[in-house]
Parts: sequence; C-alpha cells; structure tokens
Amino acid sequence: MRIDKFLNAVNITKKRSTAQDMLTSGVVKIDGAIIKASRNIKIGDVIEIDYLEKPRFYQVLQIPEQKTIKKNESHLYYKEMQR
Repeated sequence: MRIDKFLNAVNITKKRSTAQDMLTSGVVKIDGAIIKASRNIKIGDVIEIDYLEKPRFYQVLQIPEQKTIKKNESHLYYKEMQR
C-alpha cells in the first residue's frame, strides 16, 4: 500500500490530499529519509511526521485491506512511538 493511502486509511490524516501535500513538503520520513507519495510501506516501517510542535513517530503493525477503517480500530494498524 502506498504511504499516502496508508496515512489516510488509518486516520492519521483526514484527507489523502493532505497526506500528499505533507509528502511533497518533505515532512514525512521513513527511517530518516524523505519519501515520495508512491513509496510502498511494509510492516515494521517507522513513519516520522515533522509537525510544528514536535515530530511524531508511528510504527506500522499491519496493512489494511480496506480503503478506510473505523477510528476505533486504528490501534490495530499502527502504534505511536515516543522518541
């Protein structure tokens, strides 16, 4: 699954276009490297998003089969990490 679709499907971003803008701006990284929206994710990847306040880190636990998931099921697909 593409990173922009993943961010939207698991409710990290509200819209896919928002995820694409963040990727274009270079605020989304995997393993410290700036990535493109077309990058496929895999289980175990650590996604870093540089928000204005502080960066946040999310570890991919599984990849959703559906286009969107329920908000109360988000914890099944990623976990937020502290760094």
